[in-house]
Amino acid sequence: MKENNSGLSRRDFLKLSGTLAVGATLINPSLQKVLAKTLPPEGSAFSLFNELSGLDKQTIDKLISIALSKGGDYADLFADYSINNSIRLEDKIIKSASKSISAGIGIRVLKGDQTGYAYSEDMNFESLKNAALTAANIANESSKNAAINVSKQAVKNYYNISIPLKDADLDYKIKLLKEAEVKAFEADKRVIKVNVNFVDSERFIVVANSENVLMEDYQPLIRFGVNVVAEENGNRQSTGVSGGGRIGLEYFKKVKSHTQIAQESVERVLLLLKAKDAPAGPMPIVLSPGDSGILLHEAIGHPLEADFNRKGTSAYSGRIGQKVASELCTVYDGGTIPNDRGSINFDDEAISSNKTTLIENGILKGYMHDRISANYFKVKPSGNGRRESYKYYPIPRMTVTYLENGTSSPEEIIASIKKGIYCKAFSGGQVDISNGDFVFNPTLAFMIEDGKMTYPVKNFTLIGNGPDVLTKVTMVGNDFKFSDGMWTCGKGQSVPVGVGLPTVKVSEITVGGMKS
Repeated sequence: MKENNSGLSRRDFLKLSGTLAVGATLINPSLQKVLAKTLPPEGSAFSLFNELSGLDKQTIDKLISIALSKGGDYADLFADYSINNSIRLEDKIIKSASKSISAGIGIRVLKGDQTGYAYSEDMNFESLKNAALTAANIANESSKNAAINVSKQAVKNYYNISIPLKDADLDYKIKLLKEAEVKAFEADKRVIKVNVNFVDSERFIVVANSENVLMEDYQPLIRFGVNVVAEENGNRQSTGVSGGGRIGLEYFKKVKSHTQIAQESVERVLLLLKAKDAPAGPMPIVLSPGDSGILLHEAIGHPLEADFNRKGTSAYSGRIGQKVASELCTVYDGGTIPNDRGSINFDDEAISSNKTTLIENGILKGYMHDRISANYFKVKPSGNGRRESYKYYPIPRMTVTYLENGTSSPEEIIASIKKGIYCKAFSGGQVDISNGDFVFNPTLAFMIEDGKMTYPVKNFTLIGNGPDVLTKVTMVGNDFKFSDGMWTCGKGQSVPVGVGLPTVKVSEITVGGMKS
């Protein structure tokens, strides 16, 4: 982690989501009661917590009322039960297999733009009452207990599944890992090492608040990845491919098989074996559809999260209604994309997911809001209040951030470039929120010469400025694609996210290459 001159943290916001299953196994008595029991069916989070701790409607009403007892403006309760599984094959053996369960309830109170928050892993009433009183201390007025009467709200489901994750026992997962490994080794004799991992989770949440809203959700998540190392004449390269989303085991039949992921990993690493060092200097860049959306996420998405703009620390602060991008650029964020990794039926403040227009034809239309920032800007919350777990209070976060389809064919875009680079895959990047400066690390790219892709290139970074890059978008393709469920975003808290875009031409970005 480095600090920039503005004092803001220069952070890695986006990373491959390999650590999803890391967690602590709780030992509190209320959790032990259900470890040996069959979990309720998908969507029955409320009944799960009722069985765990007797958390019913009357108890929720009482706890929220207590949380408001010192004069808070708003209060909510967030109940979270998560099961995380991870299995990894390395050096032809199962290197690790883990299962973790995390459960707890958090209670939050808002007073103006101040937040009081406390949580308890022991979910008996006295512990939760103490948490409510602790959160209530953000306010210091004497107040009669508010009359709370929460009511369950209907929720639209954006991640229906047909083959539940619970059908994947350990033997099934080991079979997938070993078959993917065999496929990778058989694909090419230059492959010398293969790592395969399968990560999945099931999350049950209940959110209730002083607006008398109660929502419950079941959130599945999987990620399957294959990393391959290949060597030829002393040249060793490594890369990988992964995919998944809020989907069941049907992913491997409907989206991409485990052996297909292995095959794609081998194809990528073989390209790197013959890649040349990239040239350095300013030049046109073409972003491939799908995964290249991470540049959008980092360079534009984070600066449009409303907490940065409320505090005046974003390059987009105070610019609503202004032209901030090429008229070819229309950017959205929304958790409504079916089975996408970043999708949510509602956010962690009980605001239903929707499609939020951030930039329309180059004009800045709005930010991504939680309740605090929405109140500050006097707009409706956008469904972007998200948290990693019950241990955190929600803050404005992206869900699925994407650039709308254009009209140019990808062939036309590539043909328009005399000398440039086509970027196909990335490992992540960094951005300075205050001015939009970024650095990105492409992992698979190709040289474009005289309108044709010629050879793969490696060992370079893209260096630029988000607001500047958006003004330099000169062509947008008609081949829109969402990334295949591989990204986790960190902003003090880690949450799954999605990205997407069509092929995009940027007239100039600085390439930090090895070759002059």
